Amino acid sequence: VRIVISLVYSVVCALGLVGNLLVLYLMKSKQGWRKSSINLFVTSLAVTDFQFVLTLPFWAVENALDFNWLFGKAMCKIVSYVTAMNMYASVFFLTAMMASLPHAIFSTTATVFDDVLCLVKFPEGRGSNAQFWLGLYHIQKVLLGFMVPLAIISLCYLLLVRFISDKHVGSTCSGPSTKRRSKVTKSVSIVVLSFFLCWLPNQALTTWGILIKLNVVHFSTEYFLSQVYLFPISVCLAHSNSCLNPILYCLMRREFRKALKSLLWRITSPSLTTMRPFTDTTKPEQEEQALHALVPVQPVTASSPAATVQPEVAYYPPGVVMYSSRYDLLPASSTE
Repeated sequence: VRIVISLVYSVVCALGLVGNLLVLYLMKSKQGWRKSSINLFVTSLAVTDFQFVLTLPFWAVENALDFNWLFGKAMCKIVSYVTAMNMYASVFFLTAMMASLPHAIFSTTATVFDDVLCLVKFPEGRGSNAQFWLGLYHIQKVLLGFMVPLAIISLCYLLLVRFISDKHVGSTCSGPSTKRRSKVTKSVSIVVLSFFLCWLPNQALTTWGILIKLNVVHFSTEYFLSQVYLFPISVCLAHSNSCLNPILYCLMRREFRKALKSLLWRITSPSLTTMRPFTDTTKPEQEEQALHALVPVQPVTASSPAATVQPEVAYYPPGVVMYSSRYDLLPASSTE
């Protein structure tokens, strides 16, 4: 399973690099793109997704080696920080740095059973409860990285559908107008559904962990097994959203498809054609105005499952269950 996940990470990385570089190239080729706010959001999203997929090879190697980190403490901090920052960046461009600061400050390497792990540590002082604070930290990740963005996206989607429906009812226009509105609705639906399906499993497992850390539900064998086997798969699925964004959003727009076709034609037949990419006379896609409120979102997630740790310090991979060496993996309360 670990090898399969590593291979999926590699494929996602390759597709994400090609897709996002293609988007950046097409946006750069389009003269006057700064006049459109949605193009600015698309460019920013492509940059953050490109940075994010650059971290996937490190996580792929870690998964293949059963979470043994080989790249040192400095790379542990850098990769963990970049991963967290770009997860937040797709949703909150201005708050990304503050939200990911714990990863930059607390990320470090730890040796557990002769394996070097890249983890985030919470020192346990007298009178402190690392489990409780870790639960609060995960709550803000679920809320800021999934629930709030999903609520905003859904609200904007419903308002857009209502607006299109009202226009359709009160409009005297025929065929082309109706088809264009239907196309806009379909594009928005695909983006929202992709975001929801990619991130729901990961956020559900994280929420389960929050309930255990706050002693709302008991630790159980089922939870332990879900973290060991299901959590890496959910992270892999969530990360796959990065390579889907260029396909689902940018390449669904007619002007991008035309530019891509021209680019491919110029590459395959350089002596037969001369490409004239986006100019001021290029007619933009008709539904672009209706998509100004649409920005694909990629929220926060966690990285890799946890392991037993050293005394007096609570270590955890970002977003996963945390164990302390003071407790048994399956405490007596788990049988309740």
